Amino acid sequence: MLKVRVIPTMLWKDLGLVKGVSFQSWRRVGTVLPAIKVYNSRDVDELFLLDITANQHTYDLDYDSISDFSNYCFVPFSVGGGIKNLEQIKKLLRVGADKVSLNTAIYETPDLIDLAAKKFGSQCIVASIDVKSVNNDYVCLSHSGSRNTDRNLVSLVKELEDRGAGEILITSIDRDGTMEGYDINLINKITSNINIPVIASGGAGNFFHMKEAIIEGGASAVAAASIFHFTEQTPEQAKIFLHQEGVPVRLTFKE
Repeated sequence: MLKVRVIPTMLWKDLGLVKGVSFQSWRRVGTVLPAIKVYNSRDVDELFLLDITANQHTYDLDYDSISDFSNYCFVPFSVGGGIKNLEQIKKLLRVGADKVSLNTAIYETPDLIDLAAKKFGSQCIVASIDVKSVNNDYVCLSHSGSRNTDRNLVSLVKELEDRGAGEILITSIDRDGTMEGYDINLINKITSNINIPVIASGGAGNFFHMKEAIIEGGASAVAAASIFHFTEQTPEQAKIFLHQEGVPVRLTFKE
């Protein structure tokens, strides 16, 4: 089994970081640079920065800020939000992003996955899918969870794999911010149908939840926000726990 990653997610809105519940009721939780500096010291494997309002902007992405953030980020840095074309991906990679996360674009311009994977490599491309449970089925939503795409979840992830996505970030909108645990059925529905890594997101409230997502759901990584913002639990402690439970993780510290 490959080493499992623990990935804090930072949701960027305007000038600060926010966290909500089920993509609603956003609460400010700080600013980006101090958060990155703290995470650098807590043995994270990667960091995700997602601009949740980028699709509402009429202007281009904030490359200057991304450049500033990346200068202080000493782990792989994934950036998402409002990415619509190859030129934007190229600029993000040039200013320091290691990966880009595509969400709305995978529905509006799916060929972008093919083009980006061919030009920059699949390892740079994360396909992000936001999912809500409706009538015992999973609905894929775009535009920060505000629009129904009418796409079948399984066929979508298979298509994204075929197009060259390097990994899938799957977020349960229903579990987001609740800290009640990941949607294991949702994760397993993805991991059982594709061969690329799957990052589980939405619902982590303790380290047992992370273990469940990995062992029962088959996730290759666990992303989380509220657990790190609103409790004393840290990514370092998460990795120690997972290691003690027999889950392979990257350890750069002494137990």
